[in-house]
Amino acid sequence: MKLAYVSPRYPKEGAVGGCETLLRNVAEHAADRGHEVHFLTTCATNHFSWDNAVPAGVEKIGPLQVHFFPVNENRDIETFLEIQGRIDARDNLSLKEEMAWITNSVNSDPLIQHLRDTHYDAIMAGPYLFGITHTVATTFPERTHLVPCLHDESYAYLKIVRNMFHQVKGLLFNSEPERQLAVRLYEMDPSVGHIVGMGMTPFESDGNRFRRKHNLDEPYLIYCGRREAGKGTPLMLDYMHLYRERTERDVKLVLTGSGDVHPHPDLAPHVLDLGYASEQDKVDAMAGALAFFHPSLNESFGIVALEAWLAGTPVIVHNKCPVLQHLAEAGNGGLWFDHYPHFEGILNALLDEPGLADSLGNAGQRYARETYDWHAVGDRLFAALEA
Repeated sequence: MKLAYVSPRYPKEGAVGGCETLLRNVAEHAADRGHEVHFLTTCATNHFSWDNAVPAGVEKIGPLQVHFFPVNENRDIETFLEIQGRIDARDNLSLKEEMAWITNSVNSDPLIQHLRDTHYDAIMAGPYLFGITHTVATTFPERTHLVPCLHDESYAYLKIVRNMFHQVKGLLFNSEPERQLAVRLYEMDPSVGHIVGMGMTPFESDGNRFRRKHNLDEPYLIYCGRREAGKGTPLMLDYMHLYRERTERDVKLVLTGSGDVHPHPDLAPHVLDLGYASEQDKVDAMAGALAFFHPSLNESFGIVALEAWLAGTPVIVHNKCPVLQHLAEAGNGGLWFDHYPHFEGILNALLDEPGLADSLGNAGQRYARETYDWHAVGDRLFAALEA
């Protein structure tokens, strides 16, 4: 098959969104199966400005032909931001206003022209909330399989999004709760689409190596990824400060990823912020942790939770995130909280009950290796395309 994967950015280096990383990884493994795979993206690297930062053209990166197309420079930024503010406020927009927002989102006319000029057996495009994804899906609905990475957020309630979900040839979900959300929001058949996800490659990790490198003797929780309100990191910092203050137990916090953090002054000396860590440092840090703390409410998959499991580390997740709570329960590799007293009880149990953390981490590791093996994911993907 000749396949096109479309995403607003190509995760070449640095921290990029989870859906973009997922699309790249699935595309690479489709190519490893012998298919001709092209990755179509923009010249932008910054998801705020969408400035064209890399040259247009085609580059062979691993098994993929990666096509970089310039972002349209005739965007009306003021209109886009004004309407986006209203979307965030859950205002009732007209269809015309929604179209004005998506039209002035990130788009690339040269990328669309390439798809008009080039035959692909199937197009996989995502995530759902970007202009380029919407344009591809509504221009080529008969060939497009949407990889939505859907969250329960204000953008998901737009009429243009609902229409897009009903137009495309196929829907490729990352989890059952994500599919259930689409069914609820867009009144779709409960069996709509296919659950594919992303494969996870096992790795070697050494928690003791990380502890020696950073002179860490005390137990610690770890968080990896973007540090922002949407990921729950302010809540995480508040909980960690409150836990140390209430229990007087010396539990540290290790962070990797991007974004500013502002811990309470009493907590700050006990936070080790590595910023952009190497992949080996990150997985070593995961392996040495008591648990991976993932307080996000909006996830469609949970890549870092699966990485923590591959490192043999349990996860602590918020039960108001259906995807992460489902993942922790299905893999028997984590515990979930509803409010601070639950969190305190979970952390005390992990510290006080010998073997609990290892038992959960080992169960999660088995689940990640069996369910998200690349061969199993590839089988699910191509069964979906053939269907």
